[in-house]
Amino acid sequence: MNTDKIKKLFISTLYLSTFTFGGGYVIITLLKKKFVDELHWIDEEEILDLVAIAQSSPGPIAVNGSIVIGYKIAGIPGIISATLGAIIPPFVILSVVSLFYQAFKTNFVIQALLAGMKSGVGAVIISVVYDMACGVAGTRDFVLIGIMVLGFIANYCLHINVIYIILAVATVGAVRTAIHEATRKRVHA
Repeated sequence: MNTDKIKKLFISTLYLSTFTFGGGYVIITLLKKKFVDELHWIDEEEILDLVAIAQSSPGPIAVNGSIVIGYKIAGIPGIISATLGAIIPPFVILSVVSLFYQAFKTNFVIQALLAGMKSGVGAVIISVVYDMACGVAGTRDFVLIGIMVLGFIANYCLHINVIYIILAVATVGAVRTAIHEATRKRVHA
């Protein structure tokens, strides 16, 4: 067990969680920048898979993302380290905010600050969507590109519940993997 890697994982997720405002989708880009671009612990394709797992699992995306990345990097100790790093900052911040909620609720400066943060969060979410779409398009796999486009149309245009889309896509993925494995076994037999 590499304790230096586990410490670095904890400090990284703690730092990202402390300075990430706006929900789980914002942290996805930051996780990618930290663990793919900077530390090179995970490759570009793996991060897309890990994000897909985090998004389709129940619970907050930031915590789910930390769990799957922690597991990928260091197994169970990585899960514990990354999860603690991800949940400590919001726990502390929300505890402090709850103590002063009445003062924050009526403070003009705080309200203006929060309104400005919403705009920044919107830009970061657009960046996440763009990066993920480019990652899928970069595979040049027409099935994956088709799933992405159909998933968008199903949710945005047809207002189909995301749960049904996730179940349908998971089914397509399972069938596609089964066919791929059967073909691979026939070739190697």
